[in-house]
Amino acid sequence: QVLLVESGGGFVQPGGSLRLSCAASGSSFKIYDMNWYRQAQGKQRELVAGITSGGSSNYADSVKGRFTISRDNDKNTLYLQMNSLKPEDTAVYYCNAHIIVVGSTINYWGKGTLVTVSS
Repeated sequence: QVLLVESGGGFVQPGGSLRLSCAASGSSFKIYDMNWYRQAQGKQRELVAGITSGGSSNYADSVKGRFTISRDNDKNTLYLQMNSLKPEDTAVYYCNAHIIVVGSTINYWGKGTLVTVSS
């Protein structure tokens, strides 16, 4: 069993920054792609950014140039640096990872961390 735990959410004013982290823990697993999703109240969950095990990344158009996704494979940790935050970035942010455990690829989700951008 693998556990993904997000941290770093909170309240920030427009234009501010936050750094989210997602730590994976467990035993005998290998992580492939990792992603950040978000879900605003009343809206569908959407992909914010993704990164492969080799470090290639992609972003939603709405966050390009403001958010940066990165990962530390030695620490099994995913990050999302969010700059120039806007009120429309307010959402619960979820960590997602495709993980091989005992020969099977499983799609894991964290429980989410709330980001609120407001003046």
